[in-house]
Amino acid sequence: MLFGIFFAFWRFMEIITLIPTLGMLAYFVHIYASNNALTPNYILVLFIVSVLGAAWAIATLFTYHRSKHNARFVSFIDICFVGAFIAGVYELRGISGENCSTITTSAPYQINFGIGSLTFDSLHFTANKQCSMLKASFAFGIMNCIFFFITSMLAFFHGNSKEARKETYVRSESHYSRHGHRRSGSHRSHRSSHSGTRRHAYV
Repeated sequence: MLFGIFFAFWRFMEIITLIPTLGMLAYFVHIYASNNALTPNYILVLFIVSVLGAAWAIATLFTYHRSKHNARFVSFIDICFVGAFIAGVYELRGISGENCSTITTSAPYQINFGIGSLTFDSLHFTANKQCSMLKASFAFGIMNCIFFFITSMLAFFHGNSKEARKETYVRSESHYSRHGHRRSGSHRSHRSSHSGTRRHAYV
């Protein structure tokens, strides 16, 4: 029960961060494709990983009952996505040092209140849209490295606990069957000796 709650929560976190990521990166892929240019690796790698990661997260969330029976396989695929997201973030690492917004000041202006006045400095905020989108995708990529690692560990330990319970059940069943066999054998030997005694008494 707890596995299902935690697993579903982190899957939702993966989905709600991956959908904006692949949407923003698809914007850049479309620009390059419409101009018959090759999409750079620092965009293409993270875009492909985000598409595959979102599809995998949605599939394992909506087929949870099937996924929990293959917990070790889900854990393996998730840890592979951790490596893939690390590669995508590494390719896009150049955007981390960029400043995507600037704040400039212009000539101050004054407001007169009749009995006094107040002077304000005029501030202008400008942001580079493309730079901001790439930096957001970079941040979401780092977050999904952590999210997929968490779901991988959850699935791994859930798979181990299931195997431990199954092994304990098999051992208990085999012990019970051996014990029952011994008891039935002792009953049969007791009955045969008892019948032999009675037969000897009648003779």
